[in-house]
Amino acid sequence: MLARGLIGSLLVLGGGLVVATLPRSTALLRPASPTADLLLPLREHAAGRMAGLALVLLGLGLLAHAWLALCRQVSTRRTGQSGGARVAEDLDLVRFAALLWSLPLLIAPPLFSRDGWSYAAQGAMVSADVSPYRFGPAILGLRPVTEAVDPMWQHTPAPYGPLPLWFGGALAETTLNPLMLVIGHRVIALAGLALLAWAMPRLAEWGGVNPAFASALVLASPFMIANGVAGLHNDLLMAGLMAAALVVAAEHGWVYGALLGGLAAAVKLPGGLVCIGVALVTLGLQAGLAGRVRRLAGCAAVSVAVLIVLGVLSGLGLGWVRALSVPGSVHTPLSLTTVVGDLLERVGALLGFGLPEDALVSLLRGLGMVATLAIAVGVALRWPTGRRERALAGMALVLGAAVLLSAVVHLWYFMWPLPFLAALPLRRFQLTGLVVLSVLLGLVAPLDSSLHGAYLVIVVAIVIVAALFAVLLLTPRARDRVARIVEAGWLPDGLPDRDGGAAARPEPEPGPIGT
Repeated sequence: MLARGLIGSLLVLGGGLVVATLPRSTALLRPASPTADLLLPLREHAAGRMAGLALVLLGLGLLAHAWLALCRQVSTRRTGQSGGARVAEDLDLVRFAALLWSLPLLIAPPLFSRDGWSYAAQGAMVSADVSPYRFGPAILGLRPVTEAVDPMWQHTPAPYGPLPLWFGGALAETTLNPLMLVIGHRVIALAGLALLAWAMPRLAEWGGVNPAFASALVLASPFMIANGVAGLHNDLLMAGLMAAALVVAAEHGWVYGALLGGLAAAVKLPGGLVCIGVALVTLGLQAGLAGRVRRLAGCAAVSVAVLIVLGVLSGLGLGWVRALSVPGSVHTPLSLTTVVGDLLERVGALLGFGLPEDALVSLLRGLGMVATLAIAVGVALRWPTGRRERALAGMALVLGAAVLLSAVVHLWYFMWPLPFLAALPLRRFQLTGLVVLSVLLGLVAPLDSSLHGAYLVIVVAIVIVAALFAVLLLTPRARDRVARIVEAGWLPDGLPDRDGGAAARPEPEPGPIGT
């Protein structure tokens, strides 16, 4: 199982060097270098790119198969061991698997998205005392650090908070090698994974579920490996800080939780939504409206103070607020409001309504934002207080709405609600859906912008994904594997069940590891 996942990661790394965008001047592509002699013939021909993509997808398939085996192992009770010892052993296994499967990708270029190159270029701008909140990377001119930035974002300011930009500027003070800068930013992503590894067992105990299994759902899934580690998106650090904020608030007080919530917002603004959960989990049972408002205001004040202090210390200020609209300049197929708005506009055009371009898209996006705000306010003012499991559910709802109703949605946005959702005692069909989506969203990660409009390659990739999906989830053996995962004992021995008694569920029949 562990070796299978490691081989999968190595295949993703090898294939990724063929399909990923690389700066032309990077050492990997320098003329007469051994890597260039190997990579250039593959990268410059459609057949080579298809072979590289097939290698990536095969690697993701192996990772998915290994992850399903891991989930099967840690979700099933083993007799002859105390509950605490079993959970600790399984938790160590999950963390080791996540680390082992992530290590080969530490040295990979940004995979399945060019965002990592944007991070590197924005850090170089900070190092050069050029504000990434006023200018795009193109201001630096044609340099290795800007060569691989997506043309769409060459002239746009950064919509990120000051924390990753400040870190990126410090990295650029030591080197302007774009690959080394990318590796540094991937370390930030792995810091988010480490925070999740620390927080998930605690959140799982709040929800009364198996800490090892909940950790496996979050840390080592093909979705997380492909989008969080290989893609090195800032969202992984934001998710880790949000999960840590909720735990720290419950264990040490709301001020410390709000501080971490401010740090999460300093990565990407939606991270500040965790302050709603911080308020809920630290208020007493049946807190009144006035108490809620005071606690929410206190959390907001602390978080905003963190943003201001970081802006001053980094010298970046609060210019990122003006750049928050930058991501909305694109239409993404995962955004429900954008897709519905586009569809209505097409219908309107057929009927001859003559509506202004993007009028209905803007309207639907605005309604989605209002609906998200309404859900957040409703959870903040009406959700039960002083109950940790309800705070988890509230955060899953708010962050889920923030993703599903957002004007722009990318695959990696689904990291936002994942830690809170995985810690809840889900029903069988809900857990089945989470497992299936974790596999699917991992497999389709390479279908993002990395294919550069190569339609033949896209068709081949879709065929391979469909075949892998069928093998992993739709064959009789695969369905049995998933059934064993979702039907296994959820509660660790000794934890109370929902009715307050000791968990006493029938032991599932042990099956061979990896089935």
